[in-house]
Amino acid sequence: MSDPAIERPHVLLVDDELSMVRIVGRRLEVEGFNVEVAMDGQEALTRVRAETPDLIILDLRLPTLNGYEVCKTLRQDARYRRVPIILFTAKAQEHEQRLGMECGANAFISKPFHVPELVSTIRMLIADARQPGDRQP
Repeated sequence: MSDPAIERPHVLLVDDELSMVRIVGRRLEVEGFNVEVAMDGQEALTRVRAETPDLIILDLRLPTLNGYEVCKTLRQDARYRRVPIILFTAKAQEHEQRLGMECGANAFISKPFHVPELVSTIRMLIADARQPGDRQP
């Protein structure tokens, strides 16, 4: 018999707001994801290097390293180029979205967010990343 925990996609949620981590983390677990949390940019990099997630949800405003810096760092390393990154922020201004995409993010979701939109985006990005080929974000 297979272990269901192994089949659940691994999502790294990076946000320094504990209430947001709790809300989003619980919702994603209910939707069938294993959720790991990092509370700042440096911790996010450490966790990715320890165990590569299937997807990263990354807040832009973080202590130590901001979301742009984390995204750029991951995209410069061939081991993590195919890991989908969703930027997650309350600041949904067009220039921030453009900067995020220039850093290599795959999607941008604004807070407050709609759970179905977030879950749908996560599932789509993980499915795309699991397809063979060498598509870059």
